[in-house]
Amino acid sequence: MSTALTAAPHAAAKNKASAAVLKAEFRLFRREPGALFWIMLFPTILLVILGSIPSFRETDASLGGIRLVDAYVPVTVLLSLIMAGLQAMPPLITGYRERGILRRMSATPVRPSAVLGAQMGIHGAAALTSSLLSLAVGRLAFDVPLPRQALGYAVALLLAVLCGLALGAMVSAISRTTKAATAIGSAVFFPMMFSAGVWLPVQAMPDALARIVEIAPLGAAAQALGDAAAGDWPGLWHLGVLALWTVVLSAAAARWFRWE
Repeated sequence: MSTALTAAPHAAAKNKASAAVLKAEFRLFRREPGALFWIMLFPTILLVILGSIPSFRETDASLGGIRLVDAYVPVTVLLSLIMAGLQAMPPLITGYRERGILRRMSATPVRPSAVLGAQMGIHGAAALTSSLLSLAVGRLAFDVPLPRQALGYAVALLLAVLCGLALGAMVSAISRTTKAATAIGSAVFFPMMFSAGVWLPVQAMPDALARIVEIAPLGAAAQALGDAAAGDWPGLWHLGVLALWTVVLSAAAARWFRWE
């Protein structure tokens, strides 16, 4: 009985401290114009630029009769995840570790895991907001249909966000310095952009290359989002690939992550 009474105030204090960390980290995130631009605005700006090209607004038989601008909406959705998971989050978390912030927090009621959880939540929310912005601008500016299979699209997007955050956590785990996090993130950044279809939509890739790309996390996500946008339920294979990558990357990040 006494143990339960003691644990209750402790849990309440811990939750209050975690909420304070989330609020503080969100305030700091809002003061980072670079992160706000690259995560929340750049993908939509890219969509506007591409959609302004006349040839991107013409139907393409190689894409199944849709337009290039239609195919690029899922791409810009994934681009926000790449920016959040690989370019923004790892240098920030690694910087906290490098400066000893996480080590000092270990001696306080606020656990370092609260910082990691807050960062993943904030960057995940930013990526989701950017995704909704891309969908809205695509619809209003270029008459891109909203996803016809809304539930399937939401499931695929949620898995893609979790996978992107797990990838960022993995980069944060294996990087001992901010420079290393930036270098490793950049090395992974370009293959992820290619697999997401930034340079060439997955639907337009040769069959052999598309099958290889679909094994990559964001390649599977691009196909799942594309299927849901067209009105089909995302393929179980693509959802399974996303789920498997999320589990593997999360387990590896938990195994190798160090607070100091």
